[in-house]
Amino acid sequence: MSLFEGLSYSSDKNVIVLDIGTAYTKCGLAGETGPRCIIPSEIKNAKSGKVVKLWDFEKKDELYENIKDFLFVLYFRHLLLSPKNKRVVVCESLLCPDVFRETLAKVLFVHYEVATVMFASSHVMSLLTLGTTTGLVMDIGYTETLVVPVSLLSPTCALISTVWLIYKLLPVNEFSLKKYFSNSKIENLLLDSATVMTDTKEEVALSSLPDCLNSPILEDIKVRCCFVTNLKRAKAIQQVVIHGADESMMPPHPRAVQYPLDGGRVLNITGKVREQGCEVLFEQDNEEQSVTTSILDAILQCPIDMRLELASNIVIIGGTSMLKGFHHRVGSELYDLLRKPKYKEHLSIETFKFHKLPAKENYAAWLGGAMFGSLETLPSRSVTRDNYQLSGKLSDWCTITEEAVSG
Repeated sequence: MSLFEGLSYSSDKNVIVLDIGTAYTKCGLAGETGPRCIIPSEIKNAKSGKVVKLWDFEKKDELYENIKDFLFVLYFRHLLLSPKNKRVVVCESLLCPDVFRETLAKVLFVHYEVATVMFASSHVMSLLTLGTTTGLVMDIGYTETLVVPVSLLSPTCALISTVWLIYKLLPVNEFSLKKYFSNSKIENLLLDSATVMTDTKEEVALSSLPDCLNSPILEDIKVRCCFVTNLKRAKAIQQVVIHGADESMMPPHPRAVQYPLDGGRVLNITGKVREQGCEVLFEQDNEEQSVTTSILDAILQCPIDMRLELASNIVIIGGTSMLKGFHHRVGSELYDLLRKPKYKEHLSIETFKFHKLPAKENYAAWLGGAMFGSLETLPSRSVTRDNYQLSGKLSDWCTITEEAVSG
């Protein structure tokens, strides 16, 4: 059954659409052009009084309480709606842990007594906003990057070995920053070169004031001050930083900027930090994998007759992809990588084409969920409260039930 079957709008105007990401949660109503709120995926623990990440938990009971409190904030402080007997669309990653998915469903059905819940793939929902059925979706999130080839908008089991190939690059942001990723590199670069102007107009090294930096500040610095440089400059920088070439070959750094801190202090961020902080996204690891190589690797694993169509329908979503210069760098690197024997001998691709999304990359999947939530086909693709209470569990997107096999 096609996802587009019965393209008529429903009269139900109170379908809740949730996209609970690792860093931020997007929430709103179906049929609207944007989420009503985008808030951090964190909640103040009622017992300890500490603010905890929604995805950081040790026991299932702890996760249940956190999700219950978090949804209370969404429903009664942002949406101002009662959840009882409402329909819900949840946009989720294909790698969403079962424990989180099952616990979320339990909270929605048992505690808030919603009528139906539909769990939709965020990659498929992002394609829905473009009106296309086939594409290569790269989701650059807070902790991981997934490249998922999609065909005919149908996540069926028969396509797992061919179309639904998932490349997980770990880590991709703040979760594993201490060793690998962009916020960590930004932090290390700042500690090496940045200075702080104190409230007494005294300039001191940032390394002597380690309390100035925390995860929210690093994330804000990355968004406001950093950018992805072009491929030519990146290669020149790599020759000096990685291969030990003469420093005279290093291109001149961009200008420094000032970032205000609390207490009247001002952080001086050098051009080196602004330019090189995000290069880790494109640096290949020991297995020669990076954000851009994952696109070509995914295409290689697909059937030959699909490769040109996938290369002509590349969709990039996720908050990290909103960095300035990111899309241009990805395109340049793809053409550069095609010259390597690994790809030149197996891929006959001359051009790559990228879709321009009708929304910002960080809530493109939510918008697709909002579009689908306004269709009359939603009830037929959702799990009802009665059915959930009978079985007490959900079927995963790749689960083959006994009824399906026998049928």
